[in-house]
Amino acid sequence: MNLTEIQELIREGRYEISAHAQRERLDDDLDVVDIEQALLQGEILEHYPDDQRGESCLVLGFAAQRAIHVVVGWASRRSPDRATLRVITVYVPQPPKWRDARTRGGKP
Repeated sequence: MNLTEIQELIREGRYEISAHAQRERLDDDLDVVDIEQALLQGEILEHYPDDQRGESCLVLGFAAQRAIHVVVGWASRRSPDRATLRVITVYVPQPPKWRDARTRGGKP
């Protein structure tokens, strides 16, 4: 999973938003357009190649100067022309879990 693949699928509208991500985006007052914008100009912060639910990664992006974290994985990857991305969760990074948008929080 790399940023080029992610951005291509977002541009083509080949993604889905999980029920969990839907709840989280509403809790943080994020629009789908905010998520798309964050992914289209974001950077991968963490890779999770061995996640039990399948390969995924954490992307940091910004929408209207607001930091957004988006965890994405594969909904389907049977063939490159049929790949579909899944937005697993989305949130605004905040203390205590995050010191800033790029740095995980530590124990006090």
